[in-house]
Amino acid sequence: MIAELDKLIELQKTDTNLRKLKKSIETATERRAAIEQEFEQHASSIREIQGRRESLNSNRADLEAKIADNKKYLERADRNLKHAQNQKEYETAMRETDALQKQIVSFETQIVEIMDEFEAVEKELEERAEEIASLDGKRDAALGEFDSALSGEKEEFASETAHRAEAFATLPARLASIYDRLAQRSRDGIAVAEVVNGSCTACFMQLRPQVQLNVKKGDEIITCESCTRILYIAPKEVEAYA
Repeated sequence: MIAELDKLIELQKTDTNLRKLKKSIETATERRAAIEQEFEQHASSIREIQGRRESLNSNRADLEAKIADNKKYLERADRNLKHAQNQKEYETAMRETDALQKQIVSFETQIVEIMDEFEAVEKELEERAEEIASLDGKRDAALGEFDSALSGEKEEFASETAHRAEAFATLPARLASIYDRLAQRSRDGIAVAEVVNGSCTACFMQLRPQVQLNVKKGDEIITCESCTRILYIAPKEVEAYA
């Protein structure tokens, strides 16, 4: 294989890697936010359960306070009943006593329902205790791993950019111009395409047998008759043609 073709293949691999790294770096903010959002959803669901527990405790305390107040009113109604001077006072005291007793029973029933719900909430929190305890640690670890990987990608991008400049500078001016033109006009940035099973991997068109043989020789620059990209055959494919 001629040296220029080797350089073009290496340059294409470098550019493909640079495009991948560039895309990853450019989307880093969104991807990091997605990690944070995932953990926030877990944290939010936990806070919602804990909020329900607090709300149940608050509602229970309110009901217990109302029961205490009503019992005081009931004691007063009982006294009024005992000291009623006439039928009207007696009936009024009886109605008040009955209403207060019913209200107390209603409040007590609500407390029982709250206790049942509270027990279910406590059980759910107990089942998720490990998740709750490790959530912050796992979040920090995931973000730390992401930041470390991103830092590595940025370092690799800088290194590959420098390598790319050096490799491109070694190409003959005419070949460098052709490579740039092909890379810039293609959406995927592919200027040099591998031939696999007799087809161009850029446009997937089957190559004529003579073109395949010329590419296999590797002693000149051959372009795809369909997409005009520069073609090459990897060593393993060359063996398959033998």
